[in-house]
Amino acid sequence: MADPLSEVITLLRPQTVFTKGISGAGAWGVRYADFGQPSFCTVLEGRCRLQVDGQAPITLEAGDFVLLPATPGFVMSGFEPVTPEFIDPKVTPAPVDEVRHGRADGDPDVRLLGGYFIFDSPDADLLVSLLPPLVHMPAADRLATLTRLVGDEARDCRVGRDLVLSRLIEVLLIEALRALQGENTPAGLLRGLADARVSAAIRLMHADPARSWTAAELAEGAALSRSSFFERFTRVVGVRPMEYLLAWRMAVAKDLLRRRDVPLSQIAERVGYSSASTFSTAFSRCVGRAPGRYARALGA
Repeated sequence: MADPLSEVITLLRPQTVFTKGISGAGAWGVRYADFGQPSFCTVLEGRCRLQVDGQAPITLEAGDFVLLPATPGFVMSGFEPVTPEFIDPKVTPAPVDEVRHGRADGDPDVRLLGGYFIFDSPDADLLVSLLPPLVHMPAADRLATLTRLVGDEARDCRVGRDLVLSRLIEVLLIEALRALQGENTPAGLLRGLADARVSAAIRLMHADPARSWTAAELAEGAALSRSSFFERFTRVVGVRPMEYLLAWRMAVAKDLLRRRDVPLSQIAERVGYSSASTFSTAFSRCVGRAPGRYARALGA
């Protein structure tokens, strides 16, 4: 049976890791502008406050792990009143050494290891939209260990560094996201995979995207009536079943197009279209440009 979460992570193609140490003491606070790329951090010692735009503020404790799949603006600070220093990560040079905020001397109140990476998928925005905006895992020892391994590997220039980093980031993402599954997860893929009935339908779609699935067949696979399945899937995943199927088909098609060695007729067949022309029409309607133009733009 297909593993949708692993397939999504693989399709996102995470790579290009940058990590840095961060510490703060006394009255300190920084406001980061919207970055757009995925970022993560683990708290090595101490505690601090995190306020992500659009989310309730949280307190981070030693051992906690945070993942922001699209990194909106956020404020990180100590617990004393302070006007945060503004930082735009898109224009601020990447620091070489540990970043220290607040009081420069003495022991820090908190130490973190943070970093970011990019998704090399042309469909990253669509896939990230299926993930929660903030992943906070308290006392996440396994994730903290993985983050330290990422930091160690990023600092060293050993043979095979890029491949090791990409694999570590894939494991880090899967570990974080599968640990988050549950009924309290925001609507999206993770919540869908945590729902046994909805998950059954998602796995069917991922296992055979070329099949001409009907709502009735998917409902049968989920052991629900058609109306109950439609309502439950839409509520849990946040999109209607056929919308999810179309989105996944287009994501797979984009990945095949970027390889530039798969004929259009084969791509059409692998994502459920009877001919290249039928696929081209559907792709153009969904993406806004024809498959050929899309593939050429990727190679530009």
